[in-house]
This record gives sequence, structure tokens and C-alpha cells, in this order.
Amino acid sequence: METQKPYLAMFFIQFVYAGMALISKAAIDKGMNPFVFVVYRQAFGSLALAPFAFFFERKKAPPLSYNLLCRIFLVALCGITLSLNLYYVALNYTSATFAAATTNIIPAITFTMAVFLRMESISINRMYGIAKVLGSIVCVSGALMYAFVKGPPIKFMNWYPSVHKEASDLSVVKSGSKMEWVKGSLIMLSANTAWSLWLILQGPIVKRYPAKLRLTTLQCFFSCIQSAILAVAVERNPSSWKLGWDIHLISVAYCGVVVTAITYWLQVWSIEKKGPVFTSLFTPLALLLTAISSAFLWKERLHWGRS
Repeated sequence: METQKPYLAMFFIQFVYAGMALISKAAIDKGMNPFVFVVYRQAFGSLALAPFAFFFERKKAPPLSYNLLCRIFLVALCGITLSLNLYYVALNYTSATFAAATTNIIPAITFTMAVFLRMESISINRMYGIAKVLGSIVCVSGALMYAFVKGPPIKFMNWYPSVHKEASDLSVVKSGSKMEWVKGSLIMLSANTAWSLWLILQGPIVKRYPAKLRLTTLQCFFSCIQSAILAVAVERNPSSWKLGWDIHLISVAYCGVVVTAITYWLQVWSIEKKGPVFTSLFTPLALLLTAISSAFLWKERLHWGRS
């Protein structure tokens, strides 16, 4: 059972990420500013993690040097802050299913980065080496095809024909939406690249600071500060920061407590056990879960290609 824990953790994480894509898209479609969303999400995550990090790792946490603190700050900036802000901006132009689909490129990007940084070995003379290279090419090709090619609708998943017809008529009216989709696709791919970088950088950081709860809390806290500075610079309207008892509060609470606090810690733990490439290999599962949920819950019509 001990050897199966990383696999169970990654399955759980992908279920959580599928819910994140759905609920985040709903909040942003309701008018929540993407930059403000990230600030609240990271604030909720930091507050949820802080008590556990203080009590459970109070004695075994190693001392934090100034150099290490700066490194953690930069890792949070390069990975979490950059990735999340780009992700939610892109989500404003695309769909929840598309957001989950483009995460399939993360294993390929992570593997490529790991090879360049000599964290992963590759041998094209062996079968597993060829499989890694071909798998990376398939991941990248599939993500790019999904981003820029819209195929015919999936007829056997057409559960709401009247709603889908209205959506199809509306899409004809929005003639400029194609350029927005391409823009959102490029931003989403940039967000996934930043996330791959974060996965890669976790390995060296965990070795220097093995207190994973405190490490995750520090990264969430730094990301909250960084995102707040960015949000204030971009969004000057005070009303954008108001939270009511609606989908906005539910989404930031879910993404902050469940996604940021729990899954970030689980990912850091999984990376320590199995490495960054293993952690990224499970991302395609989120696409399947998100696509089915979007079709049922949000009445989204799915296509062969992007939706």
C-alpha cells in the first residue's frame, strides 16, 4: 500500500483540478477579475495551511537562511504567481474543457526541461527512451491541434440539442471570437510552461528544505503578495475586490483551501517520492473528467478538436 500512495495522491489531485477548471470558469464568467481571483485564492490557501505548518513541523523544520528564502520567493514568482495569473486570464477567453486539455502538454514540457537540466536521462537506443520522445511529441501535437483546430461536434454527447443550437447561433454572431480564442490558447500554453518550471524547481528546493507543509505555505504566502501587487496595478476598481455569498466566494474558497492548500502539498510530496515527470504524467486525466462534467453541468457542446 505504501508504494501505491503516490498514485492515489495523483488521481485525487486530477479530480480536484477538474473541479477547479469548472468552478473557476463559472466565477470568471460571472464577472470576477482574474487577477483578484488569484489573490483571494492564494490568501485562502495560506490561511488554511499556516496552522498545520506551524504545529506539525514546528520542531523538525530546518532554519531558513536568507538565501533559501529568496529562492523560495523566486520559485513562487516564476511558477505559482506567473502560472496562475496567466491561467485565469486565458480562462476568460476559452472554456473549462480547453483549460484541462492544454494541461496535456505539461508532461512534455516538464520532460524537456528535466532533460536539459539533467534531471532526467534519455536514451534513444532503448525502447523506453524512444517512448519518452514519442510521448512528448504526441502531447505537444495534441495540445496544439486542440488549441487551433475546431472539428465537428461530438454527436453522441449532444444531450441538450436546443441549448447547443442557441450557443451555435450565438457563436456565429461573435465573429471576433476566433482571435480571442487564439490569444487565450497562447496565454494558456504560457501558463502551462510556467507550471512545468514550478514542478522542476520543486525538487532542488525540497532537498534543501524538506518541511513540505511550511514550504508550501511560504510559496502560497509569497504568491499572494506578488499577485496582490499585480492585481492592484491592473485593477483599480474597488468594487472588483468585493466578495459576496455567491459563486465568487465558493470558487476562491475551493481553489484556495482544496486546490492550493491540499493539492500543492500533495504534489510537493509526490515530487519528492517519484520526481516531477511522474507528477505531470497524470494531467490528461483532468481533461476527461472536465469534459464530461462540462457537458453535464454547464451544457457545453464538445467537439473533435477544441470546444
